[in-house]
This record gives sequence, C-alpha cells and structure tokens, in this order.
Amino acid sequence: MTTPTVVSQPSQSPAVDPGPPAPITQAGFWFDPSCPWAWLASRWALNVEQVRPVRFRWHVMSLAVLNEGRDLSPQYAQTIKRAWGPVRICIAAAQQHGDEVLLPLYTALGRRRHLEKAEWNAETFGSALAEVGLPADLADAATAGELDEALRASHHDGMDRVGMDVGTPVIAVGDTAFFGPVVTPAPKGEAAGRLWDGVLLVAGTPGFYELKRTRDRGPVFD
Repeated sequence: MTTPTVVSQPSQSPAVDPGPPAPITQAGFWFDPSCPWAWLASRWALNVEQVRPVRFRWHVMSLAVLNEGRDLSPQYAQTIKRAWGPVRICIAAAQQHGDEVLLPLYTALGRRRHLEKAEWNAETFGSALAEVGLPADLADAATAGELDEALRASHHDGMDRVGMDVGTPVIAVGDTAFFGPVVTPAPKGEAAGRLWDGVLLVAGTPGFYELKRTRDRGPVFD
C-alpha cells in the first residue's frame, strides 16, 4: 500500500492592519513667477507631496510690491519693473477661473522663464496661457494696474506671516510660516521628504528665526 504524499501548505501570516491613512496636512505656498529660487522650492514642494501627506495651495506674492520704495540698482529695478506682468496675470487667472489654475499656470510660466530663458513678454504670456487652456486675453492683465489691489492683498496674506525682510517663497503650515527653503537643485523623492521634515522642525521651534550660509552657486535646474 502506497502512503500518500502530504504536501504542507505554507503558513500565512495574518494580515497587518495598516490603520487609518495619515491625515493630509494643508500648506500654503506664496510664489512670484520671476524668482528662480521660488521656482526651485516649488518643484521641491511637488516632490514633497509624493512622499509626505501634504498638499499645497498656491498663492501669489510680488517682488515688485515687496521692493516698492527701496533703493535698487538700475539693473534690478528693470527686473522688478518687468515682474509686474506675470503676477498680475496670475491674479487675473485666479479671479476668473479659480485658484486651482495657479499651479499649472505657474508651471507653464516658470518653465519658460527659468528653463527656456524666455523674456517676460506677450509671446511668453500667450504661449503659457495657451498651454494650460486659459483665454489669450488674460495676457492683457500684465499692464492692468486695477488688479494691484487684489495682488497686494494676496501678497500681504503671505508676507505678513513672516515679515517684510524676506522674499519668496513663503510657506505656511497652520500657525507656522517661514521664508524658503533656498535650495539648489530641488531635492527629489525621500530627500525632499527629509528636508520637509527638517524645515517643519526648525520653523516650528518657538523663538527660532534664522539658519543661513552664503550661497556659493546659482540656481541649478534639472
């Protein structure tokens, strides 16, 4: 009589309950499309969203508003003069089509300016608007001074949280707000998440104000 072969089944570990998903942290990000450092920080922020339970809401600030009345070099004064156009367009787009258009419009404008080295002009504005499906006549907002009241309101919503001796970007998480980070190139993946963890740690420390060192290279776009 042949003894049947018994095949043992591999034991299965009980399923581990991962628990409820981590709550989503809402953060605000104030940008000026003209600033290369804000552009790098924004690309970092998008990477943070991939590895941390964080979602950013996008807002406009203005280097032109920030620098009003300041003693600027002639070259920088010209740069600031040209910076009015893109922020006015962003404000007009948000007013007419909702805040959700700000990120794709910022991405379209920023890529042209910082990666493709385009000038701020009607052609640049028109192609960026077309890319994200917004009306071409929004480009007219670049010279529309009547938008400046709304622009200033958005600007001060961010800057009043951190003071006027900093620039863009400004990030706010609950009652914690800070300028920066100023970093190049933009960290990706888990490196982006670790930087986010560290930034929140130091910015949320009562009495912490500044951590800085001299920049030894310009923006690196990759």
